[in-house]
Amino acid sequence: MITMMNMNCNDNKTMAPVVRPATQAGRFYDGNAHALTQNVDSLLARHANDSTYQRLAALIVPHAGHYFSGNVAAAAYMSIPAGKQYKRIFLIGPSHYEWLDGASVNNEADYYATPLGQVAVDRETANQLICADSVFGCYPKAHNQEHCLEVQLPFLQRRMGDMPPIVPIIVSTNDYAKLQRMADVLRPYLNDDNLFVISSDFSHYPRYEDARKVDIKTAEAIMTGDVSTFIATLEENSKSGMTNLQTSACGEFPIIVLMLMLDNNYQIHHLLYQNSGDIDSQSRNRVVGYHAFAIERSKHHAIQKKPADNTRQQGSVAFTLSSKEQQLLKEIARESIVAAVNGKKTADMPNIEKYPTLQQKCGAFVTLTQHGRLRGCIGLLSGSLPLHETVRRMARAAALEDPRFNPLRREELDDTDIEISVITPMQRIHSLDELELHRHGIFIKKGNRSGTFLPQVADEVDWTKEEFVGHCSRDKAGLGWDGWRDAELYVYEAIVF
Repeated sequence: MITMMNMNCNDNKTMAPVVRPATQAGRFYDGNAHALTQNVDSLLARHANDSTYQRLAALIVPHAGHYFSGNVAAAAYMSIPAGKQYKRIFLIGPSHYEWLDGASVNNEADYYATPLGQVAVDRETANQLICADSVFGCYPKAHNQEHCLEVQLPFLQRRMGDMPPIVPIIVSTNDYAKLQRMADVLRPYLNDDNLFVISSDFSHYPRYEDARKVDIKTAEAIMTGDVSTFIATLEENSKSGMTNLQTSACGEFPIIVLMLMLDNNYQIHHLLYQNSGDIDSQSRNRVVGYHAFAIERSKHHAIQKKPADNTRQQGSVAFTLSSKEQQLLKEIARESIVAAVNGKKTADMPNIEKYPTLQQKCGAFVTLTQHGRLRGCIGLLSGSLPLHETVRRMARAAALEDPRFNPLRREELDDTDIEISVITPMQRIHSLDELELHRHGIFIKKGNRSGTFLPQVADEVDWTKEEFVGHCSRDKAGLGWDGWRDAELYVYEAIVF
């Protein structure tokens, strides 16, 4: 059995830059660069006197054709202060073509093309998200023809001037636990360095008057900042019996992810509402609604630290787990798996706050075996959540989401054994002399590629140190047998039980 981390789907860097073409030019917006510039600038100019927000954290913007939703989109983009510089922009939208039951981060493209030029992709951050949690992957079909992110780019190019790189993410799952995991991974990036752009239209296809009613209710729910209120409002709308109402928000899931990242230190501003009937009065029997929101960070809100690079040394304080704490983690893992297989939520472990060690943030892997054979293994090398919560989520993911196996079935539970590996902080090494087989796991990183072997891999094979790192370099990081020699090497220990 060789356990592994579910790293990424395709990070094969080619010599020539990979450019995602402007598939919607000439459809959702003008394909001629000069005409597109004039159109976008004229829309932005309508809101030249609108308020801007110096600590703008996020926008919710529609993604219909510029002719229909461009005015509302422009209201959102003009809330960005002139000359404001961001390190990167997270573009997050729904999938109109592929069901993913997760999220797809485009780590394949180096650039997104529009008639106004190419926009760089922050592939390093894209890879970090994919490595952080198996809920993120890369599924090219989700991006190839998707318009919800592409239509935002011309507005950003004209408003930003010096356009930062983007992180393109398509969210496609109604699993609340997975949406929460996405929010947990993304939350550390919600700082003054970055802008989040959430792409969503609202009511789809009711009559004009009905659209206004339902869209007002949805907007009011978003303004509360409360996720449960937003979800309940969408459910209430869907049960209203309103003619032709197919959805109240096609970007429901990306909006939920954003709302899960927010706290009381953020203020949500509603900027503008229109629907397609306001643009084309001849089509008021079947309209689509458009809202623009700006999410502002409080002036008194402490800037969040940047997410810890999982290759950075996090300290050398000794970390131990008592037998009672190990037993509790095993119980949490098993209850999580049983609940997941039965389609239920995991109940909170009572009195878990009595165990300070289980509140520490560190990585963990959960490995499932049946009669000594691997049945699933998912984990994180570093954690942004309390250890008990990391174990709970990784146990569920190992049971249902390891791409090498079918989801665990209820009748398999009695034959499934659970092994937990709690990961200690990583330490940089510069020589294999610093690596101790059977004690240390290895993490290899070079550019956008990385791979790991847990310490117990050495217990299952008869490899030398060179073979241990060679196999990891070739089989996990995709760097070739000797690729580790000029890569960054890190070791860590695992408390296995």
